[in-house]
Amino acid sequence: MPIERATRSMAAARIAAAARRLLDASTLCAIATVSPGGRAHVNTAYFAWSRDFDLVWLSEPHAAHSRNLRAHPTVAVAVYDSHQTWGKADRGIQLFGSARELVDEAAADAERIYAKRFPNYGREDLSAYRFYRFRPRRVKLFDESAFGRGVFVTARIAGGGKPTWERTEIYQASERLTSARRRAEGPRRRRSRRRRSDPRAPGRG
Repeated sequence: MPIERATRSMAAARIAAAARRLLDASTLCAIATVSPGGRAHVNTAYFAWSRDFDLVWLSEPHAAHSRNLRAHPTVAVAVYDSHQTWGKADRGIQLFGSARELVDEAAADAERIYAKRFPNYGREDLSAYRFYRFRPRRVKLFDESAFGRGVFVTARIAGGGKPTWERTEIYQASERLTSARRRAEGPRRRRSRRRRSDPRAPGRG
């Protein structure tokens, strides 16, 4: 599958808006950490996020991923809508940066962000858990409805959460995949064509 590089940059406001939509698409994220022995580990957690694109979650300090990030704070996170259908427009976001356990005022700030997204938080005894904050340095966005088919946009995240376009990659689908997607979209396209050709359709005369 050939990969093309687009040379035209993308505005920070457009990248930020897409990132917000993608983070809002799911309340669950996959968190990848590295063990002290160098082995990969992944877990899922409910998360919330701030205007600066920091992610926060609750975890038990003795859990494997919590121990891992104390030894190696480098972390990658993936967020995606799990109700997507193969062959149709896809979307998701990958974030790369570092995470740490929070204490004192930083933990209180994270709790406010978390409670805003999860109103039922606080009804259970979670005293054994701690808040963690993930700060991305780079994000990779995939939103075919917004950017086009097979388009991945990578941006750096500076202080204050401002994204800066870094590159756009276009993955050219094979003929087999393209044909499968056309078949998946066929009924929808046919219905759309019938609506456009029907003179009784709303908005036509």
